[in-house]
Amino acid sequence: MAQALNAFGHIDLFCSNAGIFTPGGEEVSTADWQRIWDINVMAHVFASRAVLPSMLARGEGYLLNTASAAGLLSQIGSAPYAVTKHAAVGFAEWLSITYGGRGIKVSVLCPQAVRTQMTSGGAGVAGVDGMLEPEQLAQTVVETLAQERFLVLPHPEVLTYMQRKAADYDRWLGGMRRLQEKFGERWKS
Repeated sequence: MAQALNAFGHIDLFCSNAGIFTPGGEEVSTADWQRIWDINVMAHVFASRAVLPSMLARGEGYLLNTASAAGLLSQIGSAPYAVTKHAAVGFAEWLSITYGGRGIKVSVLCPQAVRTQMTSGGAGVAGVDGMLEPEQLAQTVVETLAQERFLVLPHPEVLTYMQRKAADYDRWLGGMRRLQEKFGERWKS
């Protein structure tokens, strides 16, 4: 951050993009829960601590935090991933609420499966609506940032799933249970 500020004087857009996947549920070791928490959530906190002071001093800036559709919906086969991605979305919401009136724009990127190292073993349940190429995701990011919208949804189906979840939570949970049955109780990518 300091190098970028020294070289360019200010940061217009900071993309906070770090994430790991840990399969399992409550039985996952405390050390593994802490590791995924530190990477999937705290990395956004640390980035914000570093970049916000200069943005706030200028009265403008843009934060793009990468979460996942799992942060809006859930993740079959990984409680640590589901929980930390929900927290990442929650932190982005908080940033927008807290600093939006002070010139700071915030968007949160929530894709399903994208062809990356994380999906090199297969998309698993996240690929139910297809796997995107990184270039497709980037195009959606550029378009959404130009519109200054909070949610960046490269898979448009995610909005429909969110609406169904909000409209009838119990029915949505039933559908997620069926999805889990389809992909196995302990799905692993």
